[in-house]
Amino acid sequence: MIEEFYDAVVVGGGPAGATAACDLATAGHLVLLLDRGGRIKPCGGAVPPRLLEDFAVPDRLLVARARAARMIAPSDRAVDMPVGEIGFVGMVDRDQFDEWLRVRAGEAGATRRKGVFETIERDGEAGPLVCYRETRDGPLRKIRTRVVIGADGARSAVARQEIAGAERMPCVFAYHEIIRSPAHRSEGFDANRCDVFYQGKLSPDFYAWVFPHGETASVGVGSANKGFPLRGAVKTMRDNLGLARCETVRSEGAPIPLKPLKRWDNGRDVIVTGDAAGVVAPASGEGIYYAMTSGRIVAEAAGAFLASGAPATLRRARRAFMREHGKVFWVLGMMQYFWYSSDKRRERFVDMCADPDVQELTWQAYMNKRLVRARSLAYLRIFLKDTAHLLGLRPAAQ
Repeated sequence: MIEEFYDAVVVGGGPAGATAACDLATAGHLVLLLDRGGRIKPCGGAVPPRLLEDFAVPDRLLVARARAARMIAPSDRAVDMPVGEIGFVGMVDRDQFDEWLRVRAGEAGATRRKGVFETIERDGEAGPLVCYRETRDGPLRKIRTRVVIGADGARSAVARQEIAGAERMPCVFAYHEIIRSPAHRSEGFDANRCDVFYQGKLSPDFYAWVFPHGETASVGVGSANKGFPLRGAVKTMRDNLGLARCETVRSEGAPIPLKPLKRWDNGRDVIVTGDAAGVVAPASGEGIYYAMTSGRIVAEAAGAFLASGAPATLRRARRAFMREHGKVFWVLGMMQYFWYSSDKRRERFVDMCADPDVQELTWQAYMNKRLVRARSLAYLRIFLKDTAHLLGLRPAAQ
């Protein structure tokens, strides 16, 4: 039975979906935000200060402010990268952060509903039908809409049904445990520092991490190798870092996309965003800022579609996102492809991270979310040093 009509139905209430729903509702559109609830994505929870400014997120949602990152090589050599005076790495708890975004969408006028998406149907009438169940065994419900926004994660059911090639999206499989932070600072844990482990024993093709969340911390690992024991790697980290006795608050696992889809819309009335569109930064795995940015861009494209009825307006979203962030994604993708391929290269990569030019431009790019163009001489120095590492002309520091 067809129950209701909405201008837009957003499937998925993470940062991308909640942002898209909020923006569309604020613009005066009738929006349904459909979220299955009870699922928290495994995530380090890092956000740049720019996110707080761009999306009017209050500081109180930050559970910690990291002032440095520590990069740990296969040899256990550690390189500290202090942020300095240009900012900080904000840390959020996805359980609290995502719900705040959903509440804000509701306050903007979006209707929130808990439900499990089933499929999209078409019956010859104007607009698709979004079919869902409030519980897995509940009756099938149908809602008529003019546009569907899929924000339902890396294995998006919306994308796989409507977007050609979505089922082939490459992913890293991530697993983390949220633990109670130890009471005292130690060599293995600092509440003001993000630790990133580039070690094949912990991840053969990505990295492992320990990120502070104030009273809690995220200890996790990612790998595209389906046979790699993610839980075992986390256990090893906790044992080695003196975190084994810390209480485990919860644990989560999920795929994280490695590359944006080549197309985000079906050329008709469906568009995807966030992880469903593949907008997680390669190499770093950073996704919250890019999810919310894509959610905003997709909402703008959906709004233009609702105003004009022209499906071509939906294509603007991907073009706009890639125009702003495509170069950064390309650079990070090349970095991951090369430097993460062996422990020998990981060792050299961590060695490069000790370079002051690399540190300064890395943090500037992170804070500003774009490549820094003003430091051409610094880029030249980095290029020459990078080339020396590639050719083996500079030995990795021990």
